[in-house]
Amino acid sequence: MEDRRIRVAITHGDTNGIGYEVIFKTFEDPMMLELCTPIIYGSPKVAAYHRKALNLDVPFNAINNAEEAREGRLNVLAAFDDDVKVEFGQPTDESAEAARKAVQRAKEDMVKRLYDVLVMAPVKPNPNPAKDDKALLLMVCDAVRIGLVTSRLPIKDVPQSITVERLVDKAVIFHQSLKRDFRISNPRIAVLALNPQEGAEENEIIRPAIEAMEKEHVQAFGPYIADDFFGNNLYEQFDGVLAMFDDQAVAAFDTLAQEYGVKLKAGITAICATPDHGPAFDIAGQGVASEHSLRHAIYTAIDMYRNRISYDAPFAHPLPKLYHEKREDGDKARFAMPKAKDLFKKPQPGAQPAAPAETKE
Repeated sequence: MEDRRIRVAITHGDTNGIGYEVIFKTFEDPMMLELCTPIIYGSPKVAAYHRKALNLDVPFNAINNAEEAREGRLNVLAAFDDDVKVEFGQPTDESAEAARKAVQRAKEDMVKRLYDVLVMAPVKPNPNPAKDDKALLLMVCDAVRIGLVTSRLPIKDVPQSITVERLVDKAVIFHQSLKRDFRISNPRIAVLALNPQEGAEENEIIRPAIEAMEKEHVQAFGPYIADDFFGNNLYEQFDGVLAMFDDQAVAAFDTLAQEYGVKLKAGITAICATPDHGPAFDIAGQGVASEHSLRHAIYTAIDMYRNRISYDAPFAHPLPKLYHEKREDGDKARFAMPKAKDLFKKPQPGAQPAAPAETKE
């Protein structure tokens, strides 16, 4: 790994929300610049406007390309050339477009590997989010990690979306993320029930899915009724919780996470985290927004980056096989191993000791 600080790309979010406020507050602490090199994808002009309006004395380095980012400085990259009018607390098409352009530029630089991890400041939720069945949305804090089998679906559509195959796929992604991203060697996953009382879905779908998870080497337990599970603090006995839909988990998670919750996606190549709150238009421009969730999103992304390096290292340089695979052409084994009975056989008079077998590199 290169001897440099981890590069953290941060998109500025909706320009009429609290994105720049929580970014500047996060990097008021000089220790953050010892931890990473931040590259803010947004607009130096908009950043300067927010800084002045909020009276936040945080210097930054304006750049046009990620290659220009300097260590020990907050770097603000011009992701687009358009001027943007800032109207605190007012979600507009212009502010949403500025957020979209920042994300688009960050994705382009991600493909070029110009930074290591991505953290996205909050935006207004998309009413028609793209389906991504290959990924698993995680909500993470110090107390609990919750994965969502379905996300942002109408309640009436949730039962038909819960299938044995989908549950197993999500559990496998969760299991692998707990091992690779969080370095938990033998994760235990609790699976929540769909209904407030055990019903057909639990017996016909969730229980068979848990049995199928075992065949995939996933330690899964349940199904647990959500109210009882969180009310009795059973989450403390598990490394992860698999919830069926948003509302089943959000209230409990928000209570446990307070201002320190983080959202991320497991099952994708990129490391991408976001604070567990929206653009908070109701308090934008007032200087009262908390930066804790964004700070912890940065911490989480950096930890995941380091954990993946640690997890992947043994697989990059595996030990050589002791034996060649047996082939049809009759290749000999790499090492000729004598039979057990020959180890104790007395040498014949006048016989020379056998030369050691030659090995092939």
